[in-house]
Amino acid sequence: MDLEAFTAALKRDGYHDISERSQPPHQTNAAHSHPFDVHAIMLQGELRLTFDGRTQVCRAGDTFTMAAGCVHEEAFGSEGAQYLVGRRPSATT
Repeated sequence: MDLEAFTAALKRDGYHDISERSQPPHQTNAAHSHPFDVHAIMLQGELRLTFDGRTQVCRAGDTFTMAAGCVHEEAFGSEGAQYLVGRRPSATT
């Protein structure tokens, strides 16, 4: 999916807080959650998301979603990572 189409889909689905983010090599973030839904596409690098007892490896072109309140851990690869992320207020807030 190209970025223009992905961004249009984010907006259509209510993800109006959209930004490009980057993380340094080998960055890790301990277990945490967010008060918003997330839908993102990896632009470069690698992200390992661990939640619900499984690990999802995301690389350039991969997308991922997480519901608000999902407790997860993040580990970025040796090149760090860049991704485009949309945030949407939780339906329960």
